[in-house]
Amino acid sequence: MENNGLVHYEHKNGCNGNLLEDGENGLAELKIGSGKRTDFLPWEEYFMAIAKLASMRSKDPATQVGCAIVNKENKVIGTGYNGFPVGISDDDLPWTKGSSNPLENKHTYVVHAEMNAIINKSMNNIEGCTMYTTLLPCNECAKMIIQSRLAEVVYLHDRPGTWAFEATRKMFKLAGIKCRQFKTDLDSIVIRFD
Repeated sequence: MENNGLVHYEHKNGCNGNLLEDGENGLAELKIGSGKRTDFLPWEEYFMAIAKLASMRSKDPATQVGCAIVNKENKVIGTGYNGFPVGISDDDLPWTKGSSNPLENKHTYVVHAEMNAIINKSMNNIEGCTMYTTLLPCNECAKMIIQSRLAEVVYLHDRPGTWAFEATRKMFKLAGIKCRQFKTDLDSIVIRFD
């Protein structure tokens, strides 16, 4: 993908959008026409991009999950990613998941992205908010989501047929939590720092 802009996104249908482009002096300038910009990033894509960006902070070699909690005013009030609890070095516990010894299994220690987002939220009340997450929450995170009274969960990826995720769907349905897979026409969002 060839592009001189600092921010670029690409639609699945092949249409591209540049939000910023290099000006005559080499500095990025906003594209300005006779009216407002029309190539801005839609809210849903923006929020899922924040969740995806948060997932890039995870040290987990197998599964990187990110999450963003958004209020009714479209403000991000909490983010999180999967990792060890605060104060524990990423080098002190195992990152493996196949061990029969629970003390040598990462699942014993990792705090999930959804839990971290709820814990890390600002002082705002999260009742009625929407959670954007890169993976459908497990049954343990679903309980926390329900208890926090979130209104909706929008997820990027799913693990169908896995009991923990089937339990999530069942609990969300019984609790009246909307749950849907993220759909978009965008293929990618690229952020360049040069």
